[in-house]
Amino acid sequence: MANTGEGDQTQVSRHQEVGHKSLLQSDALYQYILETSVYPREPECMKELREVTAKHPWNIMTTSADEGQFLNMLLKLINAKNTMEIGVYTGYSLLATALAIPDDGKILAMDINRENFELGLPSIEKAGVAHKIDFREGPALPVLDQMIEDGKYHGTFDFIFVDADKDNYLNYHKRLIDLVKVGGVIGYDNTLWNGSVVAPPDAPLRKYVRYYRDFVIELNKALAADPRIEICMLPVGDGVTICRRIS
Repeated sequence: MANTGEGDQTQVSRHQEVGHKSLLQSDALYQYILETSVYPREPECMKELREVTAKHPWNIMTTSADEGQFLNMLLKLINAKNTMEIGVYTGYSLLATALAIPDDGKILAMDINRENFELGLPSIEKAGVAHKIDFREGPALPVLDQMIEDGKYHGTFDFIFVDADKDNYLNYHKRLIDLVKVGGVIGYDNTLWNGSVVAPPDAPLRKYVRYYRDFVIELNKALAADPRIEICMLPVGDGVTICRRIS
């Protein structure tokens, strides 16, 4: 019996590790999705960047391969051209975006750490899409405030992806809703936050998961109540909420 319990515990631990990128109940099912529809279609440059990122000590921050595929498809479906990304890390989702938009498309990409971005830059350059990216190092909020103050950026973005500091998601939303066009899309990553949004108060959570959980829950409630957008929360990656501006 002891051996069985140990095996079960190992499986539980393993799923907790994989589970932050998949809310599916079975690791095998998630692996099936990756091996059947994601990896066979993943561009070589994205595979290379994913493998480089996997060696980084903060690799838990990266966008999962299935989510990268989803974002790439979504951008093509909405014919996005002028986009923004807040929170870049090594650039996996950024590369997915750059490959999806036309050659004269643009991505305003912001992150507080240029070093991580430069880790993925060789893969982005190899893909021939670096010219689409305007990378800004530093906090995004001052940049957004300046854009709103300028006035000329209102309603100009087709798509905006946010995968950054969860405690500022609502602050981002207050600004981004003015910058995305009517009919445009904002995507918020990690909105199911490792499944912690439904965890009991005394659940054994990692410190950073527990710290940001309430911010994510607050965001989800605010998005659901915002009459300016239509929303769809998807169990892709760590949960992504797609918001379409309607007014």
